[in-house]
Amino acid sequence: MDVKIKRALISVSDKSGLAAFAKTLGDMGVTIISTGGTAKALTEAGVAVVSVDSVTGFPEMMDGRVKTLHPKIHGGLLGLRDKAEHLEAMAAHGIEPIDLVCVNLYPFEKTVAKPDCSLEEAIENIDIGGPSMVRSAAKNHKYVTIVTDPAQYDSVLAEMKQKNGAVGLELRKDLARAAYALTASYDAAISHYLSCRAGDLFPSRLSVAMLKDQELRYGENPHQRGAFYRLPGSREVSVGSAKLLPGGTPISFNNLMDANAAFELVKEFDEPAAVVVKHMNPCGCSVDADICKAYEKAYLGDVVSAFGGIVALNRTVDKTLATTIMESYGLFGKAKGAAGFFAEVIIAPAFDADAVEVLRTLKAWGQRVRLLETGPIDRKTIDSREYDVRCLVGGVLLQQRDLVGWEPETLTFPTQAKPTAAQLEDLRIAWLCAKHVKSNTITLVKDRTLVGVGAGQMNRVESGKIAMGQAGESAKGAAMGSDAFFPFPDNVENAAQAGIACVVQPGGSKKDDEVIACADKYGIAMVFTGKRHFYH
Repeated sequence: MDVKIKRALISVSDKSGLAAFAKTLGDMGVTIISTGGTAKALTEAGVAVVSVDSVTGFPEMMDGRVKTLHPKIHGGLLGLRDKAEHLEAMAAHGIEPIDLVCVNLYPFEKTVAKPDCSLEEAIENIDIGGPSMVRSAAKNHKYVTIVTDPAQYDSVLAEMKQKNGAVGLELRKDLARAAYALTASYDAAISHYLSCRAGDLFPSRLSVAMLKDQELRYGENPHQRGAFYRLPGSREVSVGSAKLLPGGTPISFNNLMDANAAFELVKEFDEPAAVVVKHMNPCGCSVDADICKAYEKAYLGDVVSAFGGIVALNRTVDKTLATTIMESYGLFGKAKGAAGFFAEVIIAPAFDADAVEVLRTLKAWGQRVRLLETGPIDRKTIDSREYDVRCLVGGVLLQQRDLVGWEPETLTFPTQAKPTAAQLEDLRIAWLCAKHVKSNTITLVKDRTLVGVGAGQMNRVESGKIAMGQAGESAKGAAMGSDAFFPFPDNVENAAQAGIACVVQPGGSKKDDEVIACADKYGIAMVFTGKRHFYH
């Protein structure tokens, strides 16, 4: 059933595209009712409007808190036009039907995202009349068209032009679904803000509001559908806020997962750093005063795994760095057994234009590398209130994010041998890498470069064997990182046989004394962090 639009109520905070939309409605003979600032903007644009107070008979009051909360507005929205009792009530009280509502809400999320936002300012930006009209119009979408986003203006006008000023039921249904999603998201943002202010980390009811950023080709596998949703209030520099530069192959579900893993590790370092990730685990990581050297060493850490991986950098990619990446295989990869070089994604704070031109020639398997630009890394934007969410069948697990890094002031040194300054630096990198590797985890770092990784094994001894086997001769003099304590001295025994010089681990095992004694036996320096980094 088509409904001809005769009267429309417009009250918006976001006025982009509004004048053209309202003018077209007016030209099609639609009477436009409007409020406050919206009425002023439309009048200045030459659009004739009827003020809300002339419809309700009441002025706007209480600093604009009360203006559309009136039976002549909500009766006009909610009245069923095929029900005699409703029509009689409308006639008896002088209520005229409203056929279209165009409302978007006070910018609550934008307001509370400001670092200096006060509670009073936040409260004043909680919209009351807007959501009420949206819900009323959406409930009665059988007769009323609800428009909540400037992006919907063109489709509404196109349908009205096609249908002689009317809007069809299918479009009204689509708009109503979008309207309820908007009000649910809006209330979720308010609830989250107030819970955070109250220090209520896990409220009894939790709603998480997210916006669909894009649909993906598929999920983890081709038989699964997938999409990416972003948290609209997040200010953190992250994969979620990154911009996909044009010219690459469309990004996939797995690309985004791996890019997030790589970028979150590279964000740990203030110094120039490069990370290579494959299947959620770092296979390369290096820190160096020269970002090109850092990349080269990260790539050489495991050239076989690096093929088809994700490259993350914490510095701008200029032409020199782009050329180094392009020449990875030809210049220094062959000697390490590389099968060729291809990166699925390169993520960095910025890409110079000439660097993009160089990288756009990087192609393998019929695909062009995807470039994700995040903007400058600012650790002050990291949001400790954002949840780490893990899905189960029938529910979700929530926890605080693991934001613990390298904390020099909490370290203890239980062994007779103490690490040198250079060893302590390698231990720092080993510890930060271990934080981002699936448990059970053993990492080996030498000369500020990851040389061995044992990830996701059912026991820590196997993880250690994998890491040491991968490192080979590079294990001699290396620093070992373990994401959790050693329950037995066996890993230390194996480390000693491989020539490992120092170890960082949380400590706290019942057999710490035996582990320490084993380290002392072989002259291995051990550092306790007092924190663990399980990552399932």
